[in-house]
Amino acid sequence: MTPNPPDGDPTRFFRSKAARRDAIVRSLTLLGLFAALAVGLHTAAPRLFDPVWLRRQLAAFGAFAPHTFVALQTLQVLLAPIPGQLLGGVGGYLFGVRAGTAYSLLGVCLGSAAAFTLARRYGRPYVERVTRPETLARWDQFLARNGLVGLFVLFLLPTFPDDLLCFVAGISDLRLRTFLALVAVGRAPSFLAASYAGERLAGGHIGTFLAVVTALAVFSLAIFVLRDRVMSALGSFGPSE
Repeated sequence: MTPNPPDGDPTRFFRSKAARRDAIVRSLTLLGLFAALAVGLHTAAPRLFDPVWLRRQLAAFGAFAPHTFVALQTLQVLLAPIPGQLLGGVGGYLFGVRAGTAYSLLGVCLGSAAAFTLARRYGRPYVERVTRPETLARWDQFLARNGLVGLFVLFLLPTFPDDLLCFVAGISDLRLRTFLALVAVGRAPSFLAASYAGERLAGGHIGTFLAVVTALAVFSLAIFVLRDRVMSALGSFGPSE
């Protein structure tokens, strides 16, 4: 099993204007395509946006549907290239805000626990096989310098490699239950927002859906562009006690 392969060094942040501009263009293009797909589905298959009909169809699968969704969220932490927040939106679309958020958090906590346990069981040589040694060394330094506060903030904010951090945390002194508390609390806001957007889409509230998705995209992009400053700010906390 391997974590999502890093697209370059996750601690190498964009410094040039051209690179930042390219990231903005790609993000806005992806957002536009996603919005166009939602509007197209609403026009071509309006029944998909009828929550009563949708939940009736889902009920035919019984307990199998939630279990499958939780399994997908678990696997995406370990090996799938699907962003967890995207699946979170699917969860809200299928199950509603409360159940969708709960299922997403359950799956992510299970996947994070598995990654943490694999790293703890097989040690640093295993983690070095699934990521670049220089990348691992940088995140080691970050965790040693910023401790629980820094790790929590990285789980809270989008665009940071939180799946990779599960493996890094496994070879630290952090206890599993403390780590899972950070994951659950830190990831909850983004999954709640994604589930809400998914539920709005299922109910045919396209305007609200687009507003939430746009807000999430803008926030994620801002954090991505300002990652250097975020990391510098976290460094000001110093080592945890």
